[in-house]
Amino acid sequence: MCAPPPHKCPTIIQTSMPTKAYSDILVHLHEENRLRSIPSAGTPARTDLLSNDYLGLATRSSEFMPEFLRRFPDASFTSSASRLLSRRNKYHNRLEKCLGEAYGRSVLLFNSGYHANVGMIQALAIPGTLFLADKLAHASAIDGLRLSGADFKRFAHNDVRKLTRLLKENHNLYDRIIVIVESVYSMDGDIAPLGQMVKLKRQFPKMLLYVDEAHSFGVRGARGLGLAEELNLIRDIDFLMATLGKAAASAGAFVATSPEMKDYLLNCTRSFIFSTALSPAQTAWSLLMTEKIAKMQPERLHLMSLSTNFVNKLYERANIETPSQSQIVPIIIGDPGEALNMSAHLAERGFDALAIRRPTVAAGSERIRISLNALLTEPQTDALVSAIADYR
Repeated sequence: MCAPPPHKCPTIIQTSMPTKAYSDILVHLHEENRLRSIPSAGTPARTDLLSNDYLGLATRSSEFMPEFLRRFPDASFTSSASRLLSRRNKYHNRLEKCLGEAYGRSVLLFNSGYHANVGMIQALAIPGTLFLADKLAHASAIDGLRLSGADFKRFAHNDVRKLTRLLKENHNLYDRIIVIVESVYSMDGDIAPLGQMVKLKRQFPKMLLYVDEAHSFGVRGARGLGLAEELNLIRDIDFLMATLGKAAASAGAFVATSPEMKDYLLNCTRSFIFSTALSPAQTAWSLLMTEKIAKMQPERLHLMSLSTNFVNKLYERANIETPSQSQIVPIIIGDPGEALNMSAHLAERGFDALAIRRPTVAAGSERIRISLNALLTEPQTDALVSAIADYR
């Protein structure tokens, strides 16, 4: 049975207390056009603009399966324990070594970006620590801050002037100040001013820089290591986190950091210590995918060109301005009902692009999030511009 469209209210059974309050919340979400459901299977006839398969590796996965089976025949589908308890770590160690050699840093694997951010931030939140987080930092980072009970402040998005003021005001009050940003922001598609932030580290020696490269790993840099590689800043970032479930077409995450901090995180990060490790098979697949990514500079250049042309044509043909500087292109609408309507219009024109609503984005910034990938062609993105312009 097909799942109902996101804008249709599923059957909500009115129950007696104590669960009636939950049903009331569902009704309220429906009334505000914010009730969500898991999308059904995609329609082959539609162009997928939903996923974070930025290089098209997930779409091409069957192409790589023979090589995977030949090279990793002993990779099992479960680790059966956390890494600190199990000896089934061969492929985890190999992947950490491969990534470590690429970054010139020590690397520690995590089960997901959410696990990594929540766990590491909690571990780093020892007495004497202040966190300064960009207001658009990912929910996992904010959850980590709240769950840790740490002192933290948030600064206006990409506002280096405000960040500088906060550093000045607090530099003598704390032993360390950890600044948390994303390199490419998942909903706006713009990029952090990492160069300016690295300069602040020289001005404020207590500052540490924590960068989430989830949406730039695989996509930016000559070897796909992210925006930090593109800007030649890898050695200047204290904690460089990236995920393997987006451009790398796998699952999991990792942090590149100093050897000392790897040892500290390994011993003090609860999400690492108390989680069953990624399966060896999944980790071996990630190893294969990262090897492919390193050689995909033509795809990265194509995706960058495609994204730039798409953004320019949105303005020229539909009078739509967007903050995007990457493969993530938001069409800001500002109303949840209109966002759902535009999503339905694009589906009719052959494009899968879902509405993004509160709480994923702030009220009044509801949008269609266009996620471009390297398998798309310029005629396809031109047709997408036409569909958007027709709706407008």
